[in-house]
Amino acid sequence: MVAVRTALAGALVGLTGLLAGLSTQVGLSALSWAVGALCGVLLTVAVARARGPVGDDLGPADLVTLVRATISCAVAALVAESWLQQSLAVPVAGLAAVALVLDAVDGRVARATHTQSAFGARFDGEADAFLLLVLSVHVAEEYGVWVLTMGVARYAFWTAGWVFAWFRRRLPSRPWCRVVAAVQGVVLVVAAAQVLPAGPTYAALAVALALLVESFGRDVLWLVRHRRDPLVDLPARVEAGRLPA
Repeated sequence: MVAVRTALAGALVGLTGLLAGLSTQVGLSALSWAVGALCGVLLTVAVARARGPVGDDLGPADLVTLVRATISCAVAALVAESWLQQSLAVPVAGLAAVALVLDAVDGRVARATHTQSAFGARFDGEADAFLLLVLSVHVAEEYGVWVLTMGVARYAFWTAGWVFAWFRRRLPSRPWCRVVAAVQGVVLVVAAAQVLPAGPTYAALAVALALLVESFGRDVLWLVRHRRDPLVDLPARVEAGRLPA
């Protein structure tokens, strides 16, 4: 277990080093640096606020998720640079692939160390959502704004939870949601890497989006059917919705 402040300070230092390394290798403008740094600060604030009332330590799986989220902040800086002046398909896809691999690691670490927690599950989901958002912004430049739907779906669901109380009801666990989330990440990384011709890439993105719509649609239907049930399982607003994971 590592103290939250220590872990977050290490994450910021690590992000700074990562951005510096990327700047040396591919060149990052001041604006791209600012995007990466801002994402890192927001990550730090969000984790500190979410974890503070619960405890002072992060478990081993939480640390893996923190590393993954920090890498995603660096990916955001690369995406900003790509939009500004140059194509950075390889470094964007490479770093995002590392984050995806770590996504498969943190759950196993939590189970192996018996450190599963509600905070860890939320942190994992939000880290997934942020990476998908960043990748969708990158891919949308080449394949169209419709790809952004894959990145904003989680946040639209979360927003609905602020509007409708019954939208914040805890959803039944469905393993299929994890499959859908994995498909989104893999397809977006492949599209970002530009390793396939345009036709197959468009098709893969369309299939991934269809799966996402089906998954979220099933959750929405379940919530609509149970909207009049007593809200005895209503979570806090910060847990509104659930990313398929």
